[in-house]
Amino acid sequence: MARFVRFLRRTVISSSPSILYRNPTTCVQSNRNTSLLISRKFLSSGSYVSEMRKSAFEGNILRLIRSEIQSELDHSPPLQPEERFGPFTVDERPGEQWISLTRKFGEKEDIKVEATMFDGSVPSSKSTSADPEDVQLHITFIVNISKGDRETLEIMCSAWPDTIQISKFFVRKSSNNSPNAYIGPEFQEMEDELQDSVYRFLEERGISDDLAEFLHQYMKNKDKAEYIRWMETVKSYVEQK
Repeated sequence: MARFVRFLRRTVISSSPSILYRNPTTCVQSNRNTSLLISRKFLSSGSYVSEMRKSAFEGNILRLIRSEIQSELDHSPPLQPEERFGPFTVDERPGEQWISLTRKFGEKEDIKVEATMFDGSVPSSKSTSADPEDVQLHITFIVNISKGDRETLEIMCSAWPDTIQISKFFVRKSSNNSPNAYIGPEFQEMEDELQDSVYRFLEERGISDDLAEFLHQYMKNKDKAEYIRWMETVKSYVEQK
């Protein structure tokens, strides 16, 4: 660019000898203004190219996102989420990685189940292939049972495709429970008879292997719905000017 500016300066000077002779100061000022205008033009051109590249980049992102959204909707669109499971009311909690199920049991008990989306997997025990997708997906869920006072029975569980598994249970005395409070042994370390009685206790309240099957079907649908919702959010951001 500097070489081009010097060439233009020589052209302006050589083509205007009378101006140079009559008023050298005016000529120098004129050349400075010409150089400034040319520099601004080149800077403006560079900015324009940068904007064009940015626009093309954003356009390509939008094209890919729209294509992915449409592909998901065409292949297997998410279903309307279930609002109930037996006696439980289901809260989808759109945009979150958890769902909630609530119910009353008897006259005193308020039961709340909070379940994650898929948060782990293990190889399928029935599988004989080396397919990495042949796995059993895992869901964590927590059961809270309260009786209107400050104490809550909390039971931590896993939901496999067709069964539930208890990992720990304890009584939480308040929301300000000390993080160092003793919460008992691992569930598998307890006597078999006690373990069986806890499973029966949950089953009476509608928390059984049927719930595990429901959660897996529900989370498959939620996983797809949340993926599409996330892509829509990214698309809206890129579209903003």
